[in-house]
Amino acid sequence: MTFVRGALVAVSLAVLVSCATEEPVQKAPAPPEVTPEPAPAPKPEPKRPSPEMLRMMELDGILSDFERLRRLSPAELGREQESARQAFSQMRTDGARIRYAMALGAPGASGGENTALELLEPLVKNPTVSLHGIAVLLAAYIQEQRRLASQLQGLQQQTQGLQQNVQALQQKLDALRTLERSLTEREAATPKPKPLK
Repeated sequence: MTFVRGALVAVSLAVLVSCATEEPVQKAPAPPEVTPEPAPAPKPEPKRPSPEMLRMMELDGILSDFERLRRLSPAELGREQESARQAFSQMRTDGARIRYAMALGAPGASGGENTALELLEPLVKNPTVSLHGIAVLLAAYIQEQRRLASQLQGLQQQTQGLQQNVQALQQKLDALRTLERSLTEREAATPKPKPLK
């Protein structure tokens, strides 16, 4: 029994000695604390333009169209008028109404002024619509264009009348000169009477 006890003590000592001489097991370093990234901020929804901003954008487009229409040839203007008419037939918006009237009343357009003014009339009469101001301005422009065209036509007629008068006076003057020349020639051909002694 003593032998067994001694053997156990010896084995125990051997185990203890071997544990003491071994290098201590190093603990693995603790992983660094990961701070969670903040969730990305939600993207702000694009702001919708205000009604005032939309109105300004539409006015800007209308003015750009007006500038473009002024430079078109009569054939191009005819195509623009047809395109504007179709757009107005499909949409029936105030902007389409103004664009159609503008194409009809553009410089170089022929015979569309009355239709253009009829198209603008509902917008001109209603000051609460957003495009009232541009409609009033466009109607005044078309009326002024029509007045100037009428004046020009009157001046052309007066000029033609004056030219006809000048031609008639020139013909009378030429006739008088011809008459004067023939009288002078006849006088020269007629023998002069001899003076009495």
